[in-house]
Amino acid sequence: MKDVIFTGAGVAMLTPFTEDNKVNYPVLEKLINYQIENSTDAIIICATTGEGATLNNEEHIETMRFAVEAVGGRVPVIAGTGSNDTAYAVQLSNEAEKFGVDGLLMVTPYYNKTTQHGLIEQFNYIADRVSTPIILYNVPSRTGMNILPETYYELSRHPRIVATKEANGDISALAKTIALCGDDLTIYSGNDDQIAPFMTYGAKGVISVLSNVAPKAAHEIAAKGLEGDLAACAKLQLEYLDLCNDLFIEVNPVPAKEALSMMGWDMGRCRMPLAPLTEAHREKLRATLIKHGLLK
Repeated sequence: MKDVIFTGAGVAMLTPFTEDNKVNYPVLEKLINYQIENSTDAIIICATTGEGATLNNEEHIETMRFAVEAVGGRVPVIAGTGSNDTAYAVQLSNEAEKFGVDGLLMVTPYYNKTTQHGLIEQFNYIADRVSTPIILYNVPSRTGMNILPETYYELSRHPRIVATKEANGDISALAKTIALCGDDLTIYSGNDDQIAPFMTYGAKGVISVLSNVAPKAAHEIAAKGLEGDLAACAKLQLEYLDLCNDLFIEVNPVPAKEALSMMGWDMGRCRMPLAPLTEAHREKLRATLIKHGLLK
């Protein structure tokens, strides 16, 4: 059995920006402390929700370094270092390793895409050139690529490929993946509205957008599942289902960043091409935040 990087709810951290569109490191440090103080089980930095795709190389490296330093070993830190450029994914991963990250989040190659055989070749190539455990990231809605259960099985044979963040929404495929891979591949839900079903199948937690605005709730949903109290896990999941959905009312991370701004955090706007929420969606999100006691 491979080591598990974390259990529970890991937050897919938002990246705050200043008015002149630079990474706002003082606010990022406060956000990291807020997350840890409110029961978040891991920090995932520079991934999709953190707008890793629009961080330049220097920003990406510095933000990973800063996060590891700010966390100070209190919880695991996982860095988003995936790319459709295999060589660049290795380069970013090696930079992250210098700072002592606990895991590397590796998205499937987007735009140029590949075959299932190409996925096996890509991820094994990267895994052979790092010393840090890898969490695969399967999100077909963004990449146009889907990792099949049989491909997961082949990848799980590599000692450094230890987990996946599964966001393809296919529960039947999830069951097959778990049946094939067993303890050689830890499963994390990549969708906040599916934490409870994933926990039923033995997932170890979630990599969560919800955690940005409601870290205690996301932690508690996952914790109930880990305790085996699946009824309580499902009940909490359903209680927060509207918020999970409204955080994706437009393209992530736009709603989550606007939610934190409403809650008083100096987040700045998302980098283009992401646009601010429409007014109608902003009001809907505001009402949901009020319902859950996150806004007055």
